[in-house]
Amino acid sequence: MKNKILPLSKQADMKNDWLQHRLKHILPELMQKTEIDMWIILGREYNEDPVMESLFPAPAMNASRLTGILFILKDDKEVDCLSLFPSISSAFTPYYQPMWDKANETQWECINRIIKERNPKRIGINTSKNIALADGLTQYLHEELFNSIEDDIKEKIVSAQDLAIGWLEKRSQKELEIYPEINHIIHSIIEEAFSGKIVKPGITTTTDVEWWMMEKVKSLGLRPWFPFDVDLQRQGEPNNRLNKAVIEPGDLLRCDVGLDYLGLKTDTQRMAYVLKPGEDKIPEGIQEAMKTGNRFQDIVCENFREGRSGNEIFTASIEQAKSENIDARLYTHPIGFHGHGAGTIIGMWDQQDILPERGHYKLYADTCYALELNISRKVPEWDQQDVYMFLEQTVAFTQGRVDFLDGRQTEIIVIR
Repeated sequence: MKNKILPLSKQADMKNDWLQHRLKHILPELMQKTEIDMWIILGREYNEDPVMESLFPAPAMNASRLTGILFILKDDKEVDCLSLFPSISSAFTPYYQPMWDKANETQWECINRIIKERNPKRIGINTSKNIALADGLTQYLHEELFNSIEDDIKEKIVSAQDLAIGWLEKRSQKELEIYPEINHIIHSIIEEAFSGKIVKPGITTTTDVEWWMMEKVKSLGLRPWFPFDVDLQRQGEPNNRLNKAVIEPGDLLRCDVGLDYLGLKTDTQRMAYVLKPGEDKIPEGIQEAMKTGNRFQDIVCENFREGRSGNEIFTASIEQAKSENIDARLYTHPIGFHGHGAGTIIGMWDQQDILPERGHYKLYADTCYALELNISRKVPEWDQQDVYMFLEQTVAFTQGRVDFLDGRQTEIIVIR
């Protein structure tokens, strides 16, 4: 699939295959782990629960009026997947059994009936004080749900926070097999953008390159999940993130780009250098800075250990960097169905310290992260000016190790 975008029908087939696999193999494990034997997810059109899109079979994109999906963990440890759609909603029926008898009950009465019939011990709903992705049940729907059920049932309702996070963050083997190829698409776009074909020193601006990459993604039938960012560092310029600037020979460029394909996000930062007239290679000091950035990546990867919290990974990585005299900053985040996804946070750009709540969440296997960080190093060729390497690469944590999805940058891109 490298550099070849699947037709929409094939994309739908692949996403639906993934969904079916996840519902059968991943969800039962998570419901057992979190001890929730009924999970209720509710949303209304254009105000969906963040979890809901990951549960829609393609080509469905939005809730329709009031949409409800219920999961019930049975004694045999399999999960019944139910919907509050009438049976005519054919797109959902291969994956969810329609339960609503529209002629004889409301959707709220349907929920109440299912709860009484199945008699779950713990009913999870998506409410959370600290995790936005697990807080998708709106106030109105929460009130309607509680108004429709009896008092003894209300006592069984708990937050499904950990279940929601687990569902969103865990990647199936099917997804992990394709994720490198999704990253290859954006890597190829960066290589083309950071070339003499696109960058004309003295003419092209950083903004021009941003829009070129956005248009390139759109032309492939894909979409960015955030506005692309290109900035530069320049000898004698104190601003290490100079943007909206004309690109000149000797500039060190950085991009920050991410696309959405097959329901999965990428997040990538890479560096490029514009050769000066007469230069045939990048200044040695800048190349050494890249090596230092790669070393810090290695340090962080070494500290990825299942069961460790994001705060523990952050602290261990920064302390090890200090012991090696690396001036480093770490701000790695989960990625998957969402760009800033569900899972533990390992530092933040503007908070290089222990993080409450999400920083205490633990690292689990078969999860993906945007390994995002930077280092600074004084460069002799730039009169000892601090030069920063801003590096970010989508990685997978599987079988106790970190895998760079379609590789990482170890050589600065040369623009001639």
